[in-house]
Amino acid sequence: MSITAKELAALLGISPAAVSMALNGKKGVSNATRHRILAAAEAHGYDFTRIQEKQLPSHSYGTIFFIIYKKSGAIVNDTPFFSQLSEGINEYCKAEGYHLNISYVYAHEYIPAFLSTLTASGQNGVLLLGTEMTESDFEPFRTLSLPLVVLDTYCNQMTSDYVLINNTQGAFLATDHLIKHCQSQPGYLHSSYAIGNFEERANGFYQAIRAAGMSTSQSIVHRLTPSMDGAYADMLELLAQQESLAACYFADNDTIAAGALRALKEYGYRIPQDISIIGFDDLPLCNYLDPPLTTVQVSKQYMGRVAARRLIERIHEPDQPPIKIELSTRLLLRRSVL
Repeated sequence: MSITAKELAALLGISPAAVSMALNGKKGVSNATRHRILAAAEAHGYDFTRIQEKQLPSHSYGTIFFIIYKKSGAIVNDTPFFSQLSEGINEYCKAEGYHLNISYVYAHEYIPAFLSTLTASGQNGVLLLGTEMTESDFEPFRTLSLPLVVLDTYCNQMTSDYVLINNTQGAFLATDHLIKHCQSQPGYLHSSYAIGNFEERANGFYQAIRAAGMSTSQSIVHRLTPSMDGAYADMLELLAQQESLAACYFADNDTIAAGALRALKEYGYRIPQDISIIGFDDLPLCNYLDPPLTTVQVSKQYMGRVAARRLIERIHEPDQPPIKIELSTRLLLRRSVL
């Protein structure tokens, strides 16, 4: 059973008015509070269709389906990435007169049957969040007859429109900053889950290492679970085993960085005096860590708007050639780097 707005307010200790403003996309709450409410609403199964129906303009042109493909769930569930991305998608769809439906698709399900039902239901187009997808996972989507835009990953074997992050650039910027400011070879807090985004970030990390004339084999790499609790537990285990540590680290995402930072501080390491850390994503938690986390900023809401715009263009002009759109990143300097 889905949670109500009133129950959500009680759960979070926030006024019902603030919850209503956040869920309805109205002003009056901070971005951090809005993201917290939206993330909790998603986690507890809030029925967003009630709001989407209320917000649908009188001049509706059709319906767009937003599919979140899930395998482990660690990447999508543990961060506000989904809520910020979907907020941008919903904003643009609403402005253009399209209703937005959101659904999860799980890797173990029979996806062709789901897609067949989707096609028959009169949807105008599909947005696919493929963060956790590999090349083989795209197989059922190859024959989809609806306009399709894929977000947050790229498949060489499937012709489609793609909107994604320039992960290699972001990781390069972060690693280069560590090299120049810490005067030491950076280590790498690398995801233990094989995700395409993280492999692209690994490319950027090692490109920066080589550009500085350093040997990639000399970089200390710790493989950590890409969630805050998982990274914390993994880092505690490495510290207990007295593994060698680097003087500074680039982390595949902010939650890995936050979990590792907590473990290091519990073992008496000072951040950044003893060890500097840079994350990736610029999640709201970065401002609340001690010290606040330097990170690579990704404009997730803008990414959602760009993807929705491209899909609507594809709906109206189906013969356009497919395009790949990469959003640049920038480094946000806070206090976790010496």
